[in-house]
Amino acid sequence: QDKGTKMTEFWLISAPGEKTCQQTWEKLHAATTKHNNLSINSKFNIPDLKVGTLDVLVGLSDELAKLDAFVESVVKKVAQYMADVLEDSKDKVQENLLANGGKNVSHRSSVVLCSSFLDPLPFLFIFKGVNQIDNDLKARASAYNNLKGNLQNLERKNAGSLLTRSLADIVKKEDFVLDSEYLVTLLVIVPKLNYNDWVKQYETLAEMVVPRSSNVLFEDQDSYLCNVTLFRKAVDDFKHKAREYKFMVRDFQYNEEEMKADKEEMNRLSTDKKKQFGPLVRWLKVNFSEAFIAWIHVKALRVFVESVLRYGLPVNFQAMLLQPNKKTMKKLREVLYDLYKHLDSSAAAIIDATMDIPGLNLSQQEYYPYVYYKIDCNLLEFK
Repeated sequence: QDKGTKMTEFWLISAPGEKTCQQTWEKLHAATTKHNNLSINSKFNIPDLKVGTLDVLVGLSDELAKLDAFVESVVKKVAQYMADVLEDSKDKVQENLLANGGKNVSHRSSVVLCSSFLDPLPFLFIFKGVNQIDNDLKARASAYNNLKGNLQNLERKNAGSLLTRSLADIVKKEDFVLDSEYLVTLLVIVPKLNYNDWVKQYETLAEMVVPRSSNVLFEDQDSYLCNVTLFRKAVDDFKHKAREYKFMVRDFQYNEEEMKADKEEMNRLSTDKKKQFGPLVRWLKVNFSEAFIAWIHVKALRVFVESVLRYGLPVNFQAMLLQPNKKTMKKLREVLYDLYKHLDSSAAAIIDATMDIPGLNLSQQEYYPYVYYKIDCNLLEFK
């Protein structure tokens, strides 16, 4: 696992049993460790599954490829949403993305599969389970994102410059003359550079401004928020004149009820978000593990089916999980090729071929003389 950014990839491969499957394992292990530990290897034990006819296996191979892609997409969606929910705590994302109660895939040397796993039923079982996770994720994400969005909108209203932000949490009742038939208090944004002009001039910007009625109520980086009291009928005149001096009158009515309602709404959303956060992270944690384990089951089934199709009956192959060393992947490929090229006399031709070979679409799949599936654990695309 690379620190803080990405997890890694694993290669799930199989090769036919030599005299025994143990020998196949020892041969691979010796070959990869002889060259400066090209990979960390473990046996991947798949129980003997029932084998149907060749036609059934070919059909299963196609179905499993589709199921693999679907389950992988759900695993990645759950992982990515965990990163979104945990927001800036990227270090916490990895510790929450653990399959099988904290044993990561490199330690899963065996996958528990029931012996009837090549019946159509378990396929349906995996699909249904993962599909349910997918649907639940959509519903939960939609509800949580909605809440988060509403809260962010309110927070945005309470942030930013004095020209645009909500003033409700800044001003107090005593800053205003309220319930007067003739007088009204305005709120004015005064650039700091122009503050001396304001002090000298605000009383004369219009007739009927109450002398010494202006105070600084708040400041941000660039401006002061000032109040000023004047007669209602002078307001238009005052606004017009103030604009000429770059003093901006904010459109603001002091309304205790509305301000209280806004504050309560913000508290409610904030509390709701906190309440939902814990259960949501727990749900993501559990269902990431469920989906990931289902994904490894599908990979195991693919290895079994593909191995029987490639190496024939009776079932005699060893599945192995390799965690390649990032810097020596090319070398590892060469070592595996040398070990297994005898399995397929046409493999050399295929690998070197520039022409299209019927039935083998090289652009869509990687072909090797041994059975190979990649388990790509780069589950997160951090923005």
